[in-house]
Amino acid sequence: MKRHRVAVAGTGFIGPVHVEALRRAGQEVVGILGSRPEKSQSAADAMGIPRGYASFEELLGDDSLDAVHLATPNRLHFSHASQALARGLHVMCEKPLAMTADESVRLVEIARESGMAAGVNYNIRYYPLAIEARERVRGGEIGRVISVFGGYVQDWLLYDTDYNWRVLAEEGGDLRAVSDIGTHWLDLVLHITGETPVAVFADLRTVYPERRRPVGEVQTFTNEVGQDLQPVAISTEDTGAVLVRCASGAQLVLWVSQMTAGRKNCLRYEISGTESALAWNSETPNELWIGHRTKPNQVLLRDPSLLSPAAAEFTSYPGGHNEGFPDTFKQLYRDFYGFISGEDPSAEPRFPTFADGHREIVLCEAILASHRAKTWVELPQ
Repeated sequence: MKRHRVAVAGTGFIGPVHVEALRRAGQEVVGILGSRPEKSQSAADAMGIPRGYASFEELLGDDSLDAVHLATPNRLHFSHASQALARGLHVMCEKPLAMTADESVRLVEIARESGMAAGVNYNIRYYPLAIEARERVRGGEIGRVISVFGGYVQDWLLYDTDYNWRVLAEEGGDLRAVSDIGTHWLDLVLHITGETPVAVFADLRTVYPERRRPVGEVQTFTNEVGQDLQPVAISTEDTGAVLVRCASGAQLVLWVSQMTAGRKNCLRYEISGTESALAWNSETPNELWIGHRTKPNQVLLRDPSLLSPAAAEFTSYPGGHNEGFPDTFKQLYRDFYGFISGEDPSAEPRFPTFADGHREIVLCEAILASHRAKTWVELPQ
């Protein structure tokens, strides 16, 4: 695989995750951008990156770049992605792809016209057992999909003093829990099952209409609370339930929460088919439960010698040597940059594309409309 020169925009929780994974995937991180020039330089010094950019314009002016990773607040995604594609850079963007479906569909068009690779960071697809589940479902091993239920729950916003830019609609969009983590669940189960959603029904809740905001900046997933707190009105949801009806008749049930004590980062699903069932939990990511009616149930451990070729391709270590969250980023970037390095220009990308990111925005807008109207909302086809 060719070694590409990459810049990362974003120095918060997820930006350094991109940096580490890019290096593990054999790519060269040559610059990083923070919200202020001093943050850029501090991050560059801390991670041994040659350059800290003073602005996004300076990043775009770096003629040595091949690609940029966007780990910036949601409101910046459209502007940054469109400018980077116009500049001739490949783009890997954090989810959600944009603030609205109008923005995301324009990004799909801009990416297509640019000819550059454009991906969305739905890294959970790249757990080896997620790929194994997809192979088994798509191969017909569980029969026809009847239903999928599960959720994505965390506890980092449990208290009214927990605060981050993501809770503000003007920074992250009108949806928060659904958009921030629920879209990971939706992308994953739709990717595994191949189902096409046609309608949604949602019931969302803002537990704290007002939070107490610490004076100064707060990093994601930290528990530090300053002495000076000021009230701030919150309109985005803390928890919610979503029903999804699919074209085949299959039903999806999602529970999403950022206020479930003790659950730090737990994505779960159970796929029920007419022949068998599959269940997986991100907190025990190296085990796939396989349910049967007429014979004992099974637990498949992540071991490349036991997996399908598709899953084994994205498994780096032998059985018993666990792979987890950071490895999914590495595997996604291996796939992304392997595609860019490929010699077949007509090859279809396996990584999540801007079109996948647009689908999640369309789902989010329908979910919000359903919640507000208290009724089923059909998705545009």
